[in-house]
Parts: sequence; C-alpha cells; structure tokens
Amino acid sequence: MKIDKYSFGVGDRFAKEGKAQLKAIEAINKLGVPVVPVWNKSFREHSIVKTSQQSVRKEADEAVKSLGWKKNYYVDADHIGLKTVDEFLEYSDFFTIDVAHFIGTPADEKARREFVERHSKYIGDLKIPGIDEVFKVDKAYLEAAADKYLKAIQEVEKIYIHILVRKGKENFIAEVSMDETDQAQSPLELFFILAELKFQKVEVQTIAPKFSGLFAKGIDYYDNLENFSKEFEQDVAVTQYAIKELGLPESLKLSVHSGSDKFSIYPAMGKAIKKFDAGIHVKTAGTTWLEEVIGLAKAGGEGLEIARKIYTRSLERYDELTGPYETVLNIDKSKLPAPETVNGWDARQFANALIHDPDCPDYNMHFRQLIHVGYKIAVELGDEFKNALENCRQVIEDQVYTNIFERHLKRLFLQ
Repeated sequence: MKIDKYSFGVGDRFAKEGKAQLKAIEAINKLGVPVVPVWNKSFREHSIVKTSQQSVRKEADEAVKSLGWKKNYYVDADHIGLKTVDEFLEYSDFFTIDVAHFIGTPADEKARREFVERHSKYIGDLKIPGIDEVFKVDKAYLEAAADKYLKAIQEVEKIYIHILVRKGKENFIAEVSMDETDQAQSPLELFFILAELKFQKVEVQTIAPKFSGLFAKGIDYYDNLENFSKEFEQDVAVTQYAIKELGLPESLKLSVHSGSDKFSIYPAMGKAIKKFDAGIHVKTAGTTWLEEVIGLAKAGGEGLEIARKIYTRSLERYDELTGPYETVLNIDKSKLPAPETVNGWDARQFANALIHDPDCPDYNMHFRQLIHVGYKIAVELGDEFKNALENCRQVIEDQVYTNIFERHLKRLFLQ
C-alpha cells in the first residue's frame, strides 16, 4: 500500500464529524490539490472516550459512502506500541508507530559497534542536495546516534514485523513517530534514523520527527519562525535524499504531529514541499472537538449551557486533565477566566474566546487549550452531550467544515 502525496489527518474524538471533514477534503480537491483523508485516533483517546477503532472505521466508511468519495482514504492507529497495536489491526490500514519513549536508551556495546560499522561510509563530509551546509560525520557522532536512537529503531522493527505478519505488506502504511520527546532531531540525525530503518527493513512511508519550538495543542506555533523554516526545509531535503540514497519508498514524506492551528508555519511548510516537489502529512485531532464546542456555544440555549459546563468542570479538574499533555500545552492559569465570568457570557462571547482568531480581542489561547484537553468532561456528560451534538448538527458541521477547509487546507496548500 502506498500513501498519497498529500494526506491530512482528521481526528475526531466522538466520531460524529466524518462527513463534514470529508466535505472539506473534497473542497480542496476541487481547487486542484489532491489531498486524501486519514481518520486518526489514539489508544489514549479511545481509553478516555470508551470507544474502539471499529468506530473510526465505521465513521470513515459511512462518510465515504454518503458523499460518494472515490479516492483513497485511511484509518490511522495513532501512537500505538507493541502492547496496544493488536486492538487496531482489524480496522486500521495506517499505523503510527510511536517509539519516542525509547529515545536516549543507550545501545549495548556490540549493537553500537555494528551500527557504526554499517554507516561508516558516511564518515567525513556529508553533502545532502538542497542543504547548503556540509555535515561533519565521525565515529564519535555515529556512536552518539546509536546510543540515542538505536533502541527506538529496534522497537520500530519489532512492531513493524508484528503488523506485517498479520496484515501483509500490501495492506498497511507505516509511520514512525519520534516527536513526543524533549529534544528536536537534527536533519543529520533524521538521515541516520532513516538509514537505520532501511537496514532494519522497515518500509517507512511517513516519519514524524520532533521539530524545534513548541507545538502546543490547538494553538499556533510558538517559537522562532525563521529557525523552523530552515529546519523544516532541511528535513524535507533529507527525506528526498533518503529516497534516492537509501532506496526508501518514493512515497516517503514528513508527518507533522499536533499540526492543528499551526497557521504561522503553514507558508514555510507549503514553500518547502513545493521546492522539493515533496509530499506531506499533517495530523490534527482536537481541532474538530473544539469546533464542536464552538458550534454548541453558537447554537445558544442548551448548547451554550453545555459548553459553559465543560469549561467550568475542566477548570475544577485542571491538574488531572492537563497532566497527560503537560509537554504540549502553554497555559497561563492566571489568564483563565473565572467560571462565573464564563457563565455570564452570551453565545458570541463564548465562541469568540474559543475560535482561533488572534485578531479578535475576545480570543483567549489559554481558555482554548484547556477546553482542548477537556473532552473527558464531555464523555462524562454522556447522553446530555451526545444529544446536544445532534440537536446542533448543522451549526457544528458548518464549523468543522470551515475550520478544516478555510483555516487549515487552504492556508497550507494555497498560500
């Protein structure tokens, strides 16, 4: 199975917005950009929402059938490991193999020595087309790379083989995720990660490195845009070089995790993939959940009351809800409005605080991030929340469509 050049991950916490998401993908295709959808949901999200990957497959299949979509589409087992992958095998054809927690585990002496030996031909000056600087590689560098990444790559190989035996090579796409770690991988490190994946016979098609800067949930990129632009372009150059130099799949491309709402870096990303005629995968998740809350608020009445309730209870359980996402949040708790303030907001004020529009004086990035991780509250509201989603269906679907098409896809591919 070969991944398409442009793919877009449309995560959906509650599996209700498949048709609205696919309509946005259809719209960008009509403008000449052949993007395909990838419905993604992680083991952690399933655990909180009390769902299984079967619901994601059902949502995707029903949206495709309803709209008569004739192009490819995929269902992503997002952030799986050896202990969790089996629950996804039957319903997924895209597997995000997450081994970030193995990064930094030192290799044993024999494995380290063999790693250096098989990559020793790159010792000296390494010039990668499309990158001006010349990289210096020596034995000490390769030893350090082995100690940092070899254990993680060996774990990828175990998981990949596990999927391969059960699915067959023609029935799945492998993504390797190394983004949930403290330090960004340099372009040179990315090359040797790809080289070792090739040696381990992992047919990686998309790779999600850790980029510099903060990719916080549901808000814009937070760091130096010039540095990111250079880093991203060099990483794209590395993937294209790895295809030719290492014989990796021609479909190999970068995957950007927590890509929701990173509007300021979309122009740089779009420029880089055009320069190298490269593909890209952008993974979003909570942005659709946030649009559901915005839609509830805009609908007023019962919807607005539920939106207020989600915020109030999220604030009460701040530590519990933010803890699992601590490394990907940028919340100043002192800038979160008091519940009594939010309870006094009308539909417009609540929606304006939550909609990602930095030019709006009511927008509050801290408020937005807290609701982003507050979907557990919606789960606990049960039928009250589910019924509200149905009662406010049209306004919610309009929000979901507009968010993905206007704010994300057009900015990434047409700016």
